Amino acid sequence: MTAAVAGTVLALSGGVGGAKLALGLEDVLPPGQLQVLVNTGDDFEHLGLRISPDIDTLLYTLSGRANQELGWGLAGETWQAMQALEELGGETWFRLGDRDLATHLWRSQQLASGRGLAAVTADLARRLGVRSLVYPMSDDPVATTVHSDRGALPFQHYFVRYQCEPVVTGFTFEGIDAATPNSEVMCQLRKECYRAVVICPSNPFVSVDPILQLAGLWPALRDQPAPVIVVSPIVAGQAIKGPAAKMMSELGQDASALEVARYYCARYPGLVDCFVIDTSDAKLAGEIGELGLEVAITSTIMKSRADKQALARFCLALGGA
Repeated sequence: MTAAVAGTVLALSGGVGGAKLALGLEDVLPPGQLQVLVNTGDDFEHLGLRISPDIDTLLYTLSGRANQELGWGLAGETWQAMQALEELGGETWFRLGDRDLATHLWRSQQLASGRGLAAVTADLARRLGVRSLVYPMSDDPVATTVHSDRGALPFQHYFVRYQCEPVVTGFTFEGIDAATPNSEVMCQLRKECYRAVVICPSNPFVSVDPILQLAGLWPALRDQPAPVIVVSPIVAGQAIKGPAAKMMSELGQDASALEVARYYCARYPGLVDCFVIDTSDAKLAGEIGELGLEVAITSTIMKSRADKQALARFCLALGGA
């Protein structure tokens, strides 16, 4: 078991939005002091391979290999395998680049040999040169289902195949009741090893909820002494990346940072200590404060590496880190 470094920070992350802040945190923290617990509800079997989209987005981002133009996958990618598969009449709606395929082939082979996802992820991170510790939320399979006007859809079918077009009515996480949270993180929470917990600006419904709803995890986060800091994924009524704002509207909620704060307070009472909002939403600070949360205001839009680092420093200062 890897011992937590004194002053270690734990981040909870989904894909692209969470990975941006995780990169900023890694930049400003000493090596080895960032740990990231990543959503695996998006994981699925495709073309006979085990795909872990959020884990891979995080690993590619932290290793400097992410495709900045597409926002997903690897930089300098080629697509010959997909082109050949299309000629054979195979499924190509979920695009896997040639180099990205190597990741999925290697992971699938390792899992088939009997290794757990946490061990495989740690090995992959090391091979990619990632300095931080990256943990899947669980070694057990959890599958996010999006309930919609087109029926129950596996998450990647909703997100990629149908481009988030179906109107959502709710979400379930198949296997969540039998899944146990990452043992390393739970051990360190019991030992009170962290000096701050940062919930990155990821979608609360399909990126953060699958993590927090693992048995015993969110109460453990609530009860440990480090401050829990949430960065709102909604800025001026819009999601910077992904369908969070669309989902909120379809679920009958206002797409606003205030509604995100209300959601966390209602679903996870007592968990959040500080809620970070963008300067464009400063007018909401009073109402969010009435929920019993400390409110912090800064620029949360991360366009540049410097933006990521600035938001990371801001969050760590809130945590006294």
